[in-house]
Amino acid sequence: QVQLVESGGGLVQTGESLRLSCSASGRIFNVNTMGWYRQAPGKQRELVADITSGGTTNYADSVKSRFTISRDNGKTTVYLQMNSLEPEDTAVYYCNADVHSTPWNWGNYWGQGTQVTVAS
Repeated sequence: QVQLVESGGGLVQTGESLRLSCSASGRIFNVNTMGWYRQAPGKQRELVADITSGGTTNYADSVKSRFTISRDNGKTTVYLQMNSLEPEDTAVYYCNADVHSTPWNWGNYWGQGTQVTVAS
């Protein structure tokens, strides 16, 4: 069993910052890529950023200059530092992780989602 637990969402004004965090727990052998996705009402869920176990990052063009994704030393926690937030960033943000619970069992897991609302 693997669980992703998120924190850090909330309501902010345009231009302010938030930092989201997500920790993987449970039966874990190895955590590979971790990432953040978001979904706004009426839109498809989209990748915001992800990071491999080796530290390679990818960002959506809309957030590349403003957001930073990172991981802790144990590579089981992922963060998303969001600066210069805009109303267009308003969405439910979901943590995602590729996890090997054992060397022979792999799965993809989602967090429960956390609401980020940016007021104009």
